[in-house]
Amino acid sequence: MINSGTKKLYHIVTYGCQMNSHESEKIAGMLTNLGYQKTDSPEEADVLAVNTCCIRESAETKIVSNIGALRKLKAEKKDMAIIVCGCMTQQKPLSQRMFQRFSHVNIIIGTQNLHRIPEFLEETLETGRRTLAIEDDALKIYEDIPTERYTKPSAYVNIMYGCDNYCAYCIVPYVRGGERSRTPEKILAEIDRLTDDGFSEITLLGQNVNSYGKGLPESLSFAELLREIEKRGGIKRLRFMTSHPKDISDDLIAVFKDRKSLCNHIHLPVQSGSSRILKLMNRKYDRDHYLKVVEKLRAASPDIAITTDLIVGFPGETESDFEETLSLVKEVGFDSCFTFKYSKRSGTKAETMDGHLSDTVKTERIMRLIAVANQEMMVKHKSMVGKTYEVLVEGAHTEKNQVFGRTDDFKLVNFLGPSELKGQYVSVKIRKGMKNSVFGELV
Repeated sequence: MINSGTKKLYHIVTYGCQMNSHESEKIAGMLTNLGYQKTDSPEEADVLAVNTCCIRESAETKIVSNIGALRKLKAEKKDMAIIVCGCMTQQKPLSQRMFQRFSHVNIIIGTQNLHRIPEFLEETLETGRRTLAIEDDALKIYEDIPTERYTKPSAYVNIMYGCDNYCAYCIVPYVRGGERSRTPEKILAEIDRLTDDGFSEITLLGQNVNSYGKGLPESLSFAELLREIEKRGGIKRLRFMTSHPKDISDDLIAVFKDRKSLCNHIHLPVQSGSSRILKLMNRKYDRDHYLKVVEKLRAASPDIAITTDLIVGFPGETESDFEETLSLVKEVGFDSCFTFKYSKRSGTKAETMDGHLSDTVKTERIMRLIAVANQEMMVKHKSMVGKTYEVLVEGAHTEKNQVFGRTDDFKLVNFLGPSELKGQYVSVKIRKGMKNSVFGELV
């Protein structure tokens, strides 16, 4: 144990997706094993870890700026160890520049070196030596990393890592490597430990969960894995993300028809309603294929909630292409849309494409898209009024006596109640449907 005899504290700053959040739980687990305790104050921390995201270049620029701003904190607390890790640091040229520029950062490591944090931290504390470690061996899966979970009764479980799709706008395959799957034995054993410890909502994670099974000596499909998990006791809600539309099988869709603990929700990123733009994006499906998948899902489970991601202003997008996205949103009637303006990303194919649009055009289009998406969400939320739903309480608002949580189908519910309800399943009757959520009362 590095810090025997004195109380030492850690603080983790997390950017990005659920995968990053789960990896921050692993960082917390390793630091806890070393005797550190969590603090919500970066100023109090003896170890400050920044877990980065690089999905959009604008976000990356902000993160780099925030890392630079830590120089002042390090000057005030010279013994603090600063760790920078995550997707952003897997980009070697960027990490090398940061290592040279930010002398106040002790450790910069890539996505394949997360498990070595205790080793690098011990070296830093004993010798003062700084570490830059960016490995390219993306075929390994490191199991049994200690994990500190703060979201009980909800827990993330990785089932696979990496991505083979190489969408034209996306940096993920370059920083996460190719697809590789954990063995079902490891996944099921982790889920058993979690349910034994009182976790009842499990979210399976992967850049493309539908590709699960790649690289395993005995192939097991994602649908088969879900069925195996549903046989386990103790799971009240089973979720997964994210699905790629090109890889959704009829067998997976059938799981929704016969589901037990599987939640009645799927996040299915479409990105564009234009087949021409989808081809430029290298998404490997067209508009008709996506709509057929939606049709099959609703045939299997008529009230399934479908959420999506949409990119506006991809290079070459015409007004006609954009209108097809608007019409798709209306035709599908998504329960929620996460919308983004296309952001040029170094190292991706889209960066060098012709037809980049001005920010003015992208802003105008995304505002129109949000307006249409909000109309569809309002219809969904108003249809909930007068009905009672089981809600898992996730947290409390700053407003006195108001909490929030999610239904089985991922609807956000706000209602009056004490913060002590966090982590409990409660029944809530919906009284009002709003743009982004609904409001109800305990029953």
